[in-house]
Amino acid sequence: MCFNHDSEPPVPEGDREATGRDLTLTARDGNEFAAFEATGATPSETAVVVLPDVRGLYRFYKELAMRFAQAGHDAVAIDYFGRTAGIAERPNDWDFWPHVHGTTFAGIRDDVTAAVSHLRTARPGRSVFTVGFCFGGSSSWHQAANGLGLAGAIGFYGKPRRPEETSGAIDRVAGMASPILALMGGDDPSIPLDSVEEFRAALEEAGTPHEVVVYPGAPHSFFDRHYEDFADDSADAWRRVLEFIETNKAR
Repeated sequence: MCFNHDSEPPVPEGDREATGRDLTLTARDGNEFAAFEATGATPSETAVVVLPDVRGLYRFYKELAMRFAQAGHDAVAIDYFGRTAGIAERPNDWDFWPHVHGTTFAGIRDDVTAAVSHLRTARPGRSVFTVGFCFGGSSSWHQAANGLGLAGAIGFYGKPRRPEETSGAIDRVAGMASPILALMGGDDPSIPLDSVEEFRAALEEAGTPHEVVVYPGAPHSFFDRHYEDFADDSADAWRRVLEFIETNKAR
């Protein structure tokens, strides 16, 4: 489990006034799924699709979408499980693993595509980024090779190749059409540093613009306000995310 139920994004509120709302999006295969949209009071030419951890859409990611909007980037956080669990809000202790195992590469791609299209409805030329965490981290990197015209793909402690994947993000670097930012814990037993360095080397060999950052001693899911020992790492990671968006928004 990536976060405690009472976790909060370890980032301050920004200066831009923003509001949030729950909504339902529809993928091209007809799947309806839950999402949360955060928009600012002033126009934004950049936007973010937030890809949660294994529990799907819940409070942490709604609040994170608000932080992006307050920082100047409208955001939509999505749920993965519309096909198997419906769109109703779920309790904190719900059994998510069967639904995680029921996701497909094509299903996540189509849901992200719907979120990107939604963000571009009023601004077709808008620069859109994906940012994901854990399960969503590797899913975010995958989207860079899915023909979505992204400006960048950001992943926090994603696995370069998940055990169930025959073709992981590391295997698709040659097809990634947007820059990659990877933010990894240096003390994360679930993602050995050897695999992180293999991912870095694969990106380098493919010529994919990238930044791979490892925080020494940081655990999986360090980006959490309750991890006071890693507050500096979280602050640095948030700074890098915002700088990555600023640097690549014109793509």
